[in-house]
Amino acid sequence: MTAAPSPTAPPAAEALAGLVVLDLTRLLPGAFCTQLLADLGATVVKIEEPGRGDYNRAFEPLNVAESGSFLLLNRNKKSVTLNLKTGEGKAILKRLALRADVLVEGFRPGVMDRLGVGYETLARDNPRLVYCAISGFGQDGPFAKAPGHDLNYMAIAGALPLFAKAGEDPIVPGLSIADQGGGSLMAAFGILAAVLARRATGRGQFVDVSMTDGVVAWLAYHAADRFFAGIEPKGGERRFLGQAPCYNVFRCADGRCITLGCIEENFWHRFCDLAGLGDLKDRQWPEGAEAAAQMARVGDLMASRTCAEWMDLLGPADLPVAPVNSMSEAFEHPQLKHRDMLLHMDHPVEGRIPQLGFPIKFSGTPGRLRTPPPLLGEHTDEILATLGYGGDDVARLRADKVL
Repeated sequence: MTAAPSPTAPPAAEALAGLVVLDLTRLLPGAFCTQLLADLGATVVKIEEPGRGDYNRAFEPLNVAESGSFLLLNRNKKSVTLNLKTGEGKAILKRLALRADVLVEGFRPGVMDRLGVGYETLARDNPRLVYCAISGFGQDGPFAKAPGHDLNYMAIAGALPLFAKAGEDPIVPGLSIADQGGGSLMAAFGILAAVLARRATGRGQFVDVSMTDGVVAWLAYHAADRFFAGIEPKGGERRFLGQAPCYNVFRCADGRCITLGCIEENFWHRFCDLAGLGDLKDRQWPEGAEAAAQMARVGDLMASRTCAEWMDLLGPADLPVAPVNSMSEAFEHPQLKHRDMLLHMDHPVEGRIPQLGFPIKFSGTPGRLRTPPPLLGEHTDEILATLGYGGDDVARLRADKVL
């Protein structure tokens, strides 16, 4: 197989070249979605509130003037400031939407309609527009307009009980699973599916992405317990949720932790032979009191050696084991380095900044870093010039607080 081109080298073609996306979102879900599209060549125009911009710009930690998380979520985009509470601001958005392929927004349901720039209004003038709305609970239903964030969506979806130890309350997951998994990825998939469908129908459509629905769709494996065994799956109490030693995390003698992923019987048998646990070979998936006793026994054994000693013993045996890396250690891992998952680029204010690599590798149309995250309103003059606004027009709009 031919290796994928470098993400910093200009490719022969870009998968989404020519696709114009208007991004009206704030914070994480929409930003990650549109960055994926931008990395693949789409022209993403970020519409931001004058003076303030995306709320994420102010989130700590700051690098120089911008939030570190903003810098990691908004490369390859252009920024235009636009006050949608003004008549001219709405008129400019409508003109931009006439030329756009996709519009992405993350307001509560009904907000864009109240502003007079909802899907029905914009699609009347541009029937080919793909309009994607990312929200917590979707555009309809009794909770459609309820406020919420990642943790709330995980709770409503029944996913939070999976993140716990046996007999303990759920913890706050360390990754934004609902925001990025249920929101960003589902939105990107839905947008591209609608763009493909447009080739056949000639028309765009409304794409309704509920982050809660997205989390529910991720429950398939554990939902089998509920549907087919009548069991409520909880962290620490079911297979793959911390109940059995064969698939778990253990603290070693040096304080570091190691993960075992010996799901397959042959892996578990090999681990037991190497660790001196031959009597457990045929008791891979214990339950109840036996599970607790087995966890204690294996835990004591794992704590008798350092993480490096266990890796020296188990790694060469072709077993699914891995140390629990800190983030610093992860970015030094040779596999992540080989896959270009940490890159750097220059920013006019922030200097040399790190960037997380594009997660999907293409042989012919790779995602790549083209431009750094934009300054607030950096491309306002440029974008408005494409609509015929001259320098005097832009100055007047700024004075009128439209931009």
